[in-house]
Amino acid sequence: MSLLWFLLVGLAAGWLAGQIMKGGGFGLVGDLVVGVIGALLGGYLFGVLGISAGGLLGSLITATIGAIVLIALLRLIKR
Repeated sequence: MSLLWFLLVGLAAGWLAGQIMKGGGFGLVGDLVVGVIGALLGGYLFGVLGISAGGLLGSLITATIGAIVLIALLRLIKR
């Protein structure tokens, strides 16, 4: 069940990051991948910075910030 929540939070975070970054998005599967990788990246970055965010909302915020960072990095590499 936790895997399902992780994927749902990743999907929501990928979609939110796409909306915030004013991109066209990556489609359903692409948003899921960006969100899940962003969740991992956000968790790592928050851990390095010593920031702790608990609960569903904290997980969504962490994943969204990670996805935004990932999209920004992808856009830098793409240029």
